[in-house]
Amino acid sequence: MGGLALGGLILAFIMPYPSLRDATPLVRELPSVPSASAPRPSAPTRTAQPNTPRQPRPTEPPAVAPTAAAPPVTPTSAFCPADMVLVEGEYCTHVRHTCEHWLDDEKLPFARCGRYARQAQCVGKRVPMRFCIDRFESADVDGVPVNHQSFQLAKQRCASQHKQLCTESEWNFACEGEEMLPYPYGTTRKAVCNQDRNDLFENNPKRRILRDLRAPNDPKSLCVSPFGVFNMVGNMDEPTLRETNRQPKFNNALKGGWWMAGRNRCRPATTAHDDYYNDIQVGVRCCKSPSDAAPDNGPLANDQRRTDPP
Repeated sequence: MGGLALGGLILAFIMPYPSLRDATPLVRELPSVPSASAPRPSAPTRTAQPNTPRQPRPTEPPAVAPTAAAPPVTPTSAFCPADMVLVEGEYCTHVRHTCEHWLDDEKLPFARCGRYARQAQCVGKRVPMRFCIDRFESADVDGVPVNHQSFQLAKQRCASQHKQLCTESEWNFACEGEEMLPYPYGTTRKAVCNQDRNDLFENNPKRRILRDLRAPNDPKSLCVSPFGVFNMVGNMDEPTLRETNRQPKFNNALKGGWWMAGRNRCRPATTAHDDYYNDIQVGVRCCKSPSDAAPDNGPLANDQRRTDPP
């Protein structure tokens, strides 16, 4: 009996203590984008700051399989840098998509469509476009897209790379292609992008803390557009330059959506945020004129679409 007690005491000393998870949660309020399955919430107070450092990623695997490092890139065109792809063709200014099966109440502002009619209708006009766009969302050396960006910060980041922010029409065309696809991968919603997550918040009883669920850039991902551009829906909101016949309240239009359950389509944009709004889910993607600049072809021509606001 005494031997058993002594053995238990020795075992208690040699057994290691469980390790504590060394991770500081990134404290952010949910951005003012309502869930598709719940009433639209009021806009929360933003706590993000432009210089807030990126916090460690959660240990749970994201919806899209990660890669260990930023993927290598090879040139797809002699007219664009190696990290960009050439987008060229005829863009439709206004498109009509018909949803055949809704996943949510279609009256919700961020309702998801499970399946669209195979053929989209161009109800605007076709205009020629030719430009370069980043193949992946702008990332650090670890291949994880940068976040806590804003229209202004993204514009500065693109300028530092001798690029510009994409316009809405450029972004749309790079996402949907000449077939005017509602999703970059087709007409039926698929679980190939980092989206539709329902585990959005950290386990904190005092306040809602949005989890950092960014997925690294992955050249094997199936979340790719007809032009070969990755993660144009889901993963990160991407600031673009708004195009409108009327003077917009803000220059910023966030495109693509992020990892929450939202529309995550090519055409929609979030335009309620000002040009300095930044948060955990806002990243960067840049565009650039090809080396042999396209000729002037009207309102979407090279010179006019590069008239960025100060």
